[in-house]
Amino acid sequence: MFEPRDHVPTPAELAGRVVAITGAGSGIGRAVALACARCQASVVLIGRDAAKLDAVHGEIAAAGSPEASIALLDLERAVARDYDALADALLERYGRLDGLLHNAGLLGTLTPIEHYDVPTWCRVLHVNVTAAFVLTQLLLPVLKKSSDASVVFTASSVGRRGRAYWGAYAVSKFALEGLSQVLSDELEGISHIRVNTLNPGRARTAMRRQAYPAEDINTVPLPETLTAAYIALLGPASRGVTGGAFDAQPPARPSSTAAASSPDSKARSSS
Repeated sequence: MFEPRDHVPTPAELAGRVVAITGAGSGIGRAVALACARCQASVVLIGRDAAKLDAVHGEIAAAGSPEASIALLDLERAVARDYDALADALLERYGRLDGLLHNAGLLGTLTPIEHYDVPTWCRVLHVNVTAAFVLTQLLLPVLKKSSDASVVFTASSVGRRGRAYWGAYAVSKFALEGLSQVLSDELEGISHIRVNTLNPGRARTAMRRQAYPAEDINTVPLPETLTAAYIALLGPASRGVTGGAFDAQPPARPSSTAAASSPDSKARSSS
């Protein structure tokens, strides 16, 4: 059975491939971007923070990997022309897109549904679901130019089994599982595009710190240790695998230090 978390990438596994990653400026997005570049992919760094994207671009260049591209896109505020411009630029520069990782997202607040702030709810659902849908829709024609394309949506354990206080974030992750399944079913047999979800699990990121402020950070895996599963799903190792829901590491039991007791934490982007 295909198990991406057990994959061992080869040095040129993604050679010749073009991979776009949202939220590429920090955390898991940054780690996956660097890993893809090490495997010889041409990486398109998508995010809203130019300084962070420039830094990742510089790391890729310093390592001697294929030149990366930067695409500034604020998923919370982007309008139709912004998505169109990105699709046009990708098609003009590369002629196709072989991989798309939806990594950027908002946590929102950890609050009971009864007290959840409605504007925050709308922001989280927009960034995590609607923006991912729009970006995918606009890039489908570019993905169809590839002979072996992959779309990966970032999942979460709370989007597979809901837990108290996770509110809009959990609901958005349930929605992404549904979006992935629908899109996979639509494309299977009529295109070379496969669609899957991947739950990274515990990772030492700003979003994790916001959700679990009392957690011992030294017990949480670095994002760099979780990239093999992403390479497996974005590259040839997963050819023919679609409609799946995978994990980057063995499931962990919920932490008792979750910030359910901190309902006033502000929405924060992982991009």
